[in-house]
Amino acid sequence: MNNVYENNMRFLPFLKFLDRYKSLLISILIIVIITVIYFVASNQIQQTKNEKASIIYNEWTEEISKEKPNSEKLDNILKTLLDSYKKTGYLKLALLSKANLDAKSNNLEEALTNFNQIINLTDGFYGNKVFNKIARVSASRILLSLDNYTEALIMIEKYSSSDTNAYIHELTGDILLKQEKTNLAKDQYEMALVKYSDQTSKSIVTMKISNIGLKKSEK
Repeated sequence: MNNVYENNMRFLPFLKFLDRYKSLLISILIIVIITVIYFVASNQIQQTKNEKASIIYNEWTEEISKEKPNSEKLDNILKTLLDSYKKTGYLKLALLSKANLDAKSNNLEEALTNFNQIINLTDGFYGNKVFNKIARVSASRILLSLDNYTEALIMIEKYSSSDTNAYIHELTGDILLKQEKTNLAKDQYEMALVKYSDQTSKSIVTMKISNIGLKKSEK
């Protein structure tokens, strides 16, 4: 009998705690259940959207792979992806291929618009660094060709630190050279030269450095 009493007394503080905070504990439990249901439902919805986006993207690749793609059809598919499947990777892939097609067709302004859309979709902490870097570098090249040197530099400044890859150093050097900032351009070319591993790229950058030296000697 005493043992039963002692056991009951042992749980008494816990029972008092439950009784005292019953409403709060029930509220927390409800929030946890709702949160779990929300995440499960969200994942299911996103999975369904990915599956639908995949079908639409297959139509996209089929059309854009043609020798003469139907621009109107491509625009309609892209609009569908933008309107309903913005969070999927298929939209980014479609925008990237469309931007590259526009650039290849010398439709630079349209290409720039599509690259900027990719940048907007992939910027930020939860963005996609790979797509973001590809879009920024491509947009910077277009801006360089359009003589928008300041904008071209701003476009890649996010990836222009000393630990970036060789091509971005070279591109930065090209822009700085157009701005007649030869010493800064040379510094970028020299960093690119160190980081390039293939001989062809090294030779091209070496020629650019030599040309800077020739221009200085002519002055």
